[in-house]
Amino acid sequence: MTLVTRWWFVRHAPVPNMKGRLYGSANVACDTSDKEAFLGLARKLPSDAIWVTSHLTRTLETAAAIRGAGLNAPEPSIEPRICEQNFGEWQQLSWDQMEKKDPDVYAAFWQAPARNAPPSGESFEDVITRTAEVIDEYTKMYAGHDIVAVCHGGSIRGALAYALGLTPEAGMAIVIDTLSLNRLDHIEGGLLKGKGTCWRLLAVNHPPNCPLPSGMMQ
Repeated sequence: MTLVTRWWFVRHAPVPNMKGRLYGSANVACDTSDKEAFLGLARKLPSDAIWVTSHLTRTLETAAAIRGAGLNAPEPSIEPRICEQNFGEWQQLSWDQMEKKDPDVYAAFWQAPARNAPPSGESFEDVITRTAEVIDEYTKMYAGHDIVAVCHGGSIRGALAYALGLTPEAGMAIVIDTLSLNRLDHIEGGLLKGKGTCWRLLAVNHPPNCPLPSGMMQ
């Protein structure tokens, strides 16, 4: 028997007034004025899914805007482990400000940016680890269901890196735009003689207003 658990990852809406700044896990507001984008997401996402967001305002506002666009979906559960990367003392600073704050620490960070942590923050490798914990737990808990996760660029990259077995460096290179849709399927019993598990990638950085590929249709 083959059991498929479908993950639908949506990055939150754009964050205004933070261009060129690293907002990370800071609780900043997002812009939910793009009604066409939310209508597009509402048409594509499953209504009978398990919904989950991070604890940050921008994911809660994004999930509410999708539901407000006509999708009769349940209230999301809040899962802090799918939060954006914590950049510690560098949050809400520009790159120039980070370097000026401590040039030696800044230079050392860029020796291995996917594995090093900013001062008082966490690394992207850490994000992969905690995101993977959530994926494993929810996939087991809700096996065979659709799961919609409204979260962040960092945690979506972390999910893709974990599922596809990528290094942190390769995962960090994936582009995840705001309001993009990203789809992973966990398949249990889909390998040789119906045994074993694997992941199937169906979409990365899919724009909210574009039709679903045939392979993603419910």
